[in-house]
Amino acid sequence: MAEPTATAPARAAARVSGDRMAVDLSGAWSITEPHPAWHDVVEKAPGKPTSVEFSVDNVTAWDSALVLFAVDASRWARERGAVFETKSLPDGIVQLLAQLAEAKIEAAPEGPRETLLHRIGVRAVDALHEGQFVSNFIGEVTLAFFAIFTRPRKFRWRDCLAEMQQCGAMALPIVGLINFLAGVTLAYTGAVILRQYGADILDADLVGLSMVREMGAVMTATILSGRTGAAFAAEIGNMKANEEVDALVTFGFSPTDFLVMPRVIALAVMMPLLALYANCMGIIGGAFVAHGVLEISPSAFWVEMLTIVDLKDVSAGLIKAVTFGIIVGLSGCLRGLQADRSAAGVGRAATSAVVTSILWIVIADAVYAVVFNILGI
Repeated sequence: MAEPTATAPARAAARVSGDRMAVDLSGAWSITEPHPAWHDVVEKAPGKPTSVEFSVDNVTAWDSALVLFAVDASRWARERGAVFETKSLPDGIVQLLAQLAEAKIEAAPEGPRETLLHRIGVRAVDALHEGQFVSNFIGEVTLAFFAIFTRPRKFRWRDCLAEMQQCGAMALPIVGLINFLAGVTLAYTGAVILRQYGADILDADLVGLSMVREMGAVMTATILSGRTGAAFAAEIGNMKANEEVDALVTFGFSPTDFLVMPRVIALAVMMPLLALYANCMGIIGGAFVAHGVLEISPSAFWVEMLTIVDLKDVSAGLIKAVTFGIIVGLSGCLRGLQADRSAAGVGRAATSAVVTSILWIVIADAVYAVVFNILGI
């Protein structure tokens, strides 16, 4: 094969005379330098010729760039029933074209067209596999939970206490701040409406009942889903990427007992305590606004709130808090075990854990609202 030595750029021009197309080539054709494409050359050529011939007298050097150009030309001519003349081409190009023709290189067949029915089927199969994984996961967690009572010494109490420290005490600042501001927002919203009817004192009822029954548990669970649930998913996903989970299975340890249960139990225990703390901070925020805006003393705010909030309301909020804690823990661990073995997979697992936990928190809260209404709680 000739080595390109000239600096003149590669050029190609097509001339149609009657039913014959002549393509004049010039310059140095190098695969590493810009060179014309066949479809750009024939796009400007009029008519439908029955033969195609190259003129290479002005070609100073060539390599595989000219060969590929000739291959495109021969394919174009064959598709249109024209004859591709090779007599004017260098012997090296002719031999390469013959070898390519004998190899019978064909384009890879296109995959099946993705229709709406195909996409629905793929999503249905994915949902089935997801349901199987989740059901197996829930079953293993249930068996591991009852095993705590039958074999308490095998439970990793030290890991559970460490997780309680992380998801409980370490979360107090952000939980307190967010719920304090939630109480402030509720008090301001209620003040705008209630003061129009001279019912300023009822702002205490609004803040107290909303925080105890709904906002305390929901806001705390939402905070922990982004803070703790995502951390669980990222930590377990990173362990899976590093094959640490596989090492546990190899040594006979159950990932559910070793990784999942300490985290889920820690959240289930700490969530009601955090919810009580959140209720107090929200009520303090509401009392702060009531004192500053509505001129209601903290003692009057507290006395009025006790007329509407009782132990039944507190219990309803704590039941929700326990459920939400279990949801956050299970969602984080589930997505961590499902994570792909890559850094991107760990990130997607953390995001999915937050979305999954918040979705099921909202669903569980709606179910509890219906059930409590039926039971009169």
